[in-house]
Amino acid sequence: MSDKGRRWPSEAIAGKDERTGAAVWQITNHPSINHGLYFLTSSFLPDEKSLVLASYRSGAVNYYRVGFPGGEIVQLTDSDGICGFSGVISRDGSSLWFTRRASIVRLSLADLSEQEVVDFGAGTLGEVNLSDDERWVVSAIRFEGQHGIAVAAADGSGGSIIHRQARVVIHPQFHPADSTVIEYAADPAPRIHLIDRDGSDNRCLYEHGNDEFVVHETWLGGGGDLVFVHWPRAIRRMHLPPGRISVHPETLKSHRRDAGATLVSGCTVSTIAEFNAWHICPSRDGKIILCDTNCPDAGMQIVDVATGKRRTLCYPGSSNGGSQWAKGRYALKADFEEAARSGASSLRDAMSWMEMKADTVYGPQWTHPHPALSPSGRYATFTSDRTGHPQLYVVAMTE
Repeated sequence: MSDKGRRWPSEAIAGKDERTGAAVWQITNHPSINHGLYFLTSSFLPDEKSLVLASYRSGAVNYYRVGFPGGEIVQLTDSDGICGFSGVISRDGSSLWFTRRASIVRLSLADLSEQEVVDFGAGTLGEVNLSDDERWVVSAIRFEGQHGIAVAAADGSGGSIIHRQARVVIHPQFHPADSTVIEYAADPAPRIHLIDRDGSDNRCLYEHGNDEFVVHETWLGGGGDLVFVHWPRAIRRMHLPPGRISVHPETLKSHRRDAGATLVSGCTVSTIAEFNAWHICPSRDGKIILCDTNCPDAGMQIVDVATGKRRTLCYPGSSNGGSQWAKGRYALKADFEEAARSGASSLRDAMSWMEMKADTVYGPQWTHPHPALSPSGRYATFTSDRTGHPQLYVVAMTE
């Protein structure tokens, strides 16, 4: 019998951050892994009266809805093979999109019915990203020993794997103003790429080596610029020129910030703020960036994009797992092999390091705060295992 619709009483605990005084709500309080959606999307529904989270309280990861600031917890899914970091909420709050093995699924938040939008057969999908018009959905996929990008029509009329490569592919994201363009990350370097939705014109925006640790790139607001972390040095902004960017040998020019680095002609990179920003979440208007910090942990920071000025919002107190972050470079084969010998699962058994059963190189991911803003920007979610188990928290953004 399915546990869909099963209910738990509220676990919410209201309090304040001891060092900043910010209002903080501990949303879950269960001896299992609990975390928000991935930080590139909001865990809040549009009305900000409830959230969607992932929890292992049933013994396997499933999705749950919880009232905010205090409300019962309702189980939304009951199946194996779900990617707990894959979920994204539709703009109108009616649906939760997520991946299960090689399928992209749309769940009605009204009656919990599911529509399998597309099934790619074999393989494992990562997190979901919706185009701004919500007509298209994209996800990274691992299959047949390769990595790629899978795109599907949101109405269920079909999908295809538009790109395949040997290197890991993670975090594909539609351009906020052009659903024909997708940004994606490759691992290891070079990291930042664009590709057309039909799989054509795959282009690397920035050629750099593994010693320049570029991570956590995303679009800045609704414009056409990207922001990324140059770990552990700075948050940087990549200014993309208007119109189409096509990469041919004659369009590349040297733009040296580090040895061997080249930037596509017409693009420029500027520094927003120099500090050890980690996971970054821009506001919808692109005016601020919320981020966590690590090595050392200086708490969650609110950064003004225009000035680079910042203030500390709160201190998550999470354990911030991952041996690679102290090294300041991408993990290579030897790093993953060493982790596997120490008890982690093999990278070849997962879609990427995000899905390794016991990733000690970059994670485990649920030991990272992964701050994400609510739709209005009034609140932010983060995950912390400071109680001994990862729990979901909400913090008020106001001073």
